[in-house]
Amino acid sequence: MHDVLRQRLLRRIESLPEQQIYQVLDFIEFLESKYAQAPAEHASGLQKFAENLEDRLRRRAVSPATIREAFQLISAADRVLSGVSSAGKQILSELGEALEGPASPPTRGRVPAPTDADRGDSEGGGGGG
Repeated sequence: MHDVLRQRLLRRIESLPEQQIYQVLDFIEFLESKYAQAPAEHASGLQKFAENLEDRLRRRAVSPATIREAFQLISAADRVLSGVSSAGKQILSELGEALEGPASPPTRGRVPAPTDADRGDSEGGGGGG
């Protein structure tokens, strides 16, 4: 969908009373079920929860104003959780990069510690006594 059409739809929808906006949503979902060629964009877990809750409240005839207030809170929570999620991903990415750095310090100039075989050759011939 191009931007001019998107803006036009938003302007028209925003000019309607809330009850009619839900009628528009129902009609869009009906059209989607009949004619959609590709699945709709995936919603986050919290968004899916909010949509299901909204549908249940609408079935119980809760006023649109009450639904709007409840979902303003859920929307704020979704934004916060998205921020926390992206911050967590960034931290994990940076930790992964730090751990993938040099596996061990360079060994140049270090003398390896003697092994038991090395000690046996130098100490085995002498008499102790």
